Amino acid sequence: MFARFAHVLLIVALIGATGTHWMLLQSVAWAKMLSDNTRTESFQAALEKTFDGKHPCALCKQIAKGKQSDQKTEFQNDLKKLEFLHAPAAFVFCSPQSFQLQPDFQSVATTWSQTPPVPPPRTLPT
Repeated sequence: MFARFAHVLLIVALIGATGTHWMLLQSVAWAKMLSDNTRTESFQAALEKTFDGKHPCALCKQIAKGKQSDQKTEFQNDLKKLEFLHAPAAFVFCSPQSFQLQPDFQSVATTWSQTPPVPPPRTLPT
């Protein structure tokens, strides 16, 4: 349940960060305008009136104001450069004090010559 909530929260955050919420709101506004215009006019005339841009509804005007305020605040943020001090790093390679080759796995496996017990044990010893 928490994983689903986290996914929904991530999707909402992504929609808000990319500005997709304005597109969703504009789609709702267009659908409302189209339904309102088809009540008084033919479908073709209502479609033209909805999408010509000359007859915006109150919601369209609010969306336009919101988009403009988002763009203004986006440009007003001055990003400061991150300055890092240049500190040269010295790389020192130290060899190990002792070195020993590990035995090959196949050679170790051949030394295990004990066969498993027959029949297999029924219970584990405790």
